[in-house]
Amino acid sequence: MFRRREAVPFAFVADADRFRSNVTPPPKERPSVSQLAGRALLGLTVVAGLVGSLLFGMPALESPHAPSHTKQSEASDGR
Repeated sequence: MFRRREAVPFAFVADADRFRSNVTPPPKERPSVSQLAGRALLGLTVVAGLVGSLLFGMPALESPHAPSHTKQSEASDGR
């Protein structure tokens, strides 16, 4: 393939380190009380959902107390 070899001026990169703006960014807006309450409610809902799924999922993950491989089915006793 064909590659073009052009000189790239890197002076703008060196100038960028020394550049300082005299424009100050606007101050951050503080969240209102209703926004804080909404965020707290959302966080509590997520945490409650995780705890609830853990509580309902733990019994499904437990192994049964009696091993199921010791019981024989009627189909295996047929012959």
